[in-house]
Formats: sequence, structure tokens, C-alpha cells
Amino acid sequence: MRTMTLKRRITYAIIQPLIKSFLYSIWWTCRIKTIEGDENAQLLIKDDKAIIPCYWHQMHIFGTWYMRRLQRQGLKIGFLISPSVDGEVIVNLVKSWGAITIRGSSTRTGAKAMRDMYNTIVNDKISTVTTSDGPTGPLHEFKQGAVMLSQLTQAPMLPIAYAASRFWQLKSWDKFIIPKPFSTIVIVVGKPHYIDKKVSANELETERLSMEKDMMDCISIAKEHLS
Repeated sequence: MRTMTLKRRITYAIIQPLIKSFLYSIWWTCRIKTIEGDENAQLLIKDDKAIIPCYWHQMHIFGTWYMRRLQRQGLKIGFLISPSVDGEVIVNLVKSWGAITIRGSSTRTGAKAMRDMYNTIVNDKISTVTTSDGPTGPLHEFKQGAVMLSQLTQAPMLPIAYAASRFWQLKSWDKFIIPKPFSTIVIVVGKPHYIDKKVSANELETERLSMEKDMMDCISIAKEHLS
């Protein structure tokens, strides 16, 4: 496992403000045309309970923008971040927003990450974001982890997606979306999904597929609003 050497500390100290500046330049120059379904999130904030916001791995940029918007409206937010040394850059960025970080990975530290997220949601009322096809895909396949977490914590899952009028798309597994400066953005928030504690394994799979469909429907609605 890599360690935090002096050279790496210096490199990260240089990289972090560059990433932050790039991210803010996109947020500040793009125009938010509408946030369809924002009332779904507002009702949950009024309940003063933790939720499980869900967006695809490719939608980090304006998924995070929307989470910060909800944070300013009173929602306490958290992010699951890789326990690797490289994750330190993102940890420091998230901390600068006053958000909570949970170090873990669904592939390498799955049980611990699930336990830490459970405690954060139930004990601290932190709404912990899940990128539900991450960290390695397949693309747009909603993983069972968020459904199980929702069942255990009784926190509802909230589907979120966005579309941009102009964007770059990386060739990574998640086809990461980077909206171009001065593009138009539409964000769509679906209805919350509540999972009963007593549902069977088959019913959990039905809930997983239902959430996956709603996530894709949010993308379609966002694209329709752009046209």
C-alpha cells in the first residue's frame, strides 16, 4: 500500500486547488435551467432525517453541486471516498465544504464501509451519497448495496440525475460527463424509495430494478427538458 510521502504531499497540495478551481469554473459558468422534482428533496429535508442520495458515477460534477445546494438548505451530507492515498485529495476538498467523509470501498472494504455508512446515517443523521454503479461498474447497473443500506437504516433512497447541453465524455468505464463551461444544465430528482425492513431477498431485487429504472428515467426527463 502506498504511503503519504513528502513528494506526494507536495503533489497533492498543488493538485487540490487546481481540481477545486476547475470544478468551480464549471459550476459558476453553467446555467441551471431547472431542477425538476426538487420538491421531493425539500420534503425530506423538512423531516429532518437522513436520506441516501443516489446518482450514477458519471454524474459526480452536478450531482455534487446539487448535494451542496441541499447542504445549504440544512441537509447534513457525507461522501464515501476510497481509502487509498489518492483519496486524500478528494477528502480535503469535501472537508472544505463542511461535509463528512467515510473512507472505504465497496470492493475492498465492503463490510466496514457498509457498517460505517450505517452508523453515519443512523447515529449522526448524515445523508451519505452513493454512486450506485460504482466504483467499477457495469455502467448504469444499480448495485444492491444502496438497497440493503436503505433497508437497514430505514433511510429512503433519492434518485438524482442531470443532463448538459454540451459536454465532454471520458472513455472510462463510467463514461464520466464533464459539462462544458457556459452549457445549460437540467437536474432531475425522482421520488424517494422506502424499503420495508421485512422485505424478502426477491423483493429487494425488485426494489433494486425499480431504483435502476427511476435513475434512467431521470436522465430521460433531464434530456427532454434540454430540447
